[in-house]
Amino acid sequence: MRLFFALLMMALSLSPVFAVEPGEVLDDPVLEARAREISKGLRCVVCQNQSIDDSNADLARDMRVLVRERLVAGDSNVEVTNYMVSSYGDFVLLKPPLKKSTYVLWFGPLLIVGLGILTLFIFYRRRRKLVAAPPEGLSDEERQRLDALLKDEE
Repeated sequence: MRLFFALLMMALSLSPVFAVEPGEVLDDPVLEARAREISKGLRCVVCQNQSIDDSNADLARDMRVLVRERLVAGDSNVEVTNYMVSSYGDFVLLKPPLKKSTYVLWFGPLLIVGLGILTLFIFYRRRRKLVAAPPEGLSDEERQRLDALLKDEE
């Protein structure tokens, strides 16, 4: 029972829910909900695989505070997001827009997988041709010995 309780406490302590510190939370629940929504779509530039809402990094905290300051100043969600993109670039978005400068992000993995499949296809096709090619320049005796060896392997 103690082990279960210890594991439960450890799991809860690792939860990203605790990334937003109590001092950051806005008094207005509507603005706070908007801030959390925006923060979930922005990448922590330190952690890179977490949103600023989930990250405990100092820079993520600063970014969350900046989002809340912009909302309190009266900016819309789009204006806050555009401000963050103008400050940090498209990299700050967890879902970057599809445009020329982000084609590598969107199509790079597909290109790599496609090249891998093409390489495997070419490799096995050449291998099959080499195995299936009849030996050239062998005497009749050598061919008979080779045929006998190949039959033994089957």
